[in-house]
Amino acid sequence: MTPPPPAELREKLREQRFSSIWKRELHDIFVDVAPYYDRANQVASLGLWSWFSRSFMSTISPQPGERVLDVCAGTNAVGIAMLKLQPSLEVHAIDGSAAMQAVGQQRAKARGLHIAAVKGDVHQLPFPDNYFDKVTIEWATRHLRVDEVFSEIYRVLKPGGSFHHCDMLRPGSPLVEKLYYGYLRACLWLTGLLFRSGTAAMNAKRYFIDALEMFYSAAELSEVLRARGFVDVTAKTILAGMIGFHRAVKPRKC
Repeated sequence: MTPPPPAELREKLREQRFSSIWKRELHDIFVDVAPYYDRANQVASLGLWSWFSRSFMSTISPQPGERVLDVCAGTNAVGIAMLKLQPSLEVHAIDGSAAMQAVGQQRAKARGLHIAAVKGDVHQLPFPDNYFDKVTIEWATRHLRVDEVFSEIYRVLKPGGSFHHCDMLRPGSPLVEKLYYGYLRACLWLTGLLFRSGTAAMNAKRYFIDALEMFYSAAELSEVLRARGFVDVTAKTILAGMIGFHRAVKPRKC
């Protein structure tokens, strides 16, 4: 297994390698998987998906009346979970996939919840500076230009506001990494078969592994956050570093 490039070069190399997929193929992939996205993740995680979500939510602690943005909101899992904890929140969601957003809005409305949804490019957030008390992103950063998205999140956060990040990460152990990728290859094949994935999703199996191999470990992602100006960066990992939850704060004096 080839080690990833140094962290300081990672973003440039990620974009060189994946930019065409990000621009041309991800849209079709998410159109394909949107109707069964949550169910497929539950199967692939061997029923642990709800535990992952609860673990992430335990790092957020939304307060009454806060204005919150969920980036790459998809099926609105984070927004719905936060509104269950604090019904007085003002929750906004942005995603580049209309298909995923449609599923997310259906899920929210079925629970009698309101989430203000915007379809747009998360690399250029259509919100004012210093606007949100909290910003979240879950299961998406591997498919994004990290420096640009984190800079935009920093911009729209109020001073003292917090950013909460959850994603699959590159484990620190080469042995765990090898086992992890082997399991993921099997899962992608199995879920594609079970849910009768279309051509776009089936052809992306190699990309999903490659994107993870080129991504960050928990410690590296913490350094990326600090480089973007965040302070009080904390990280929690589960499953030997395969999944990580980060919390970072925008300083009050910027």
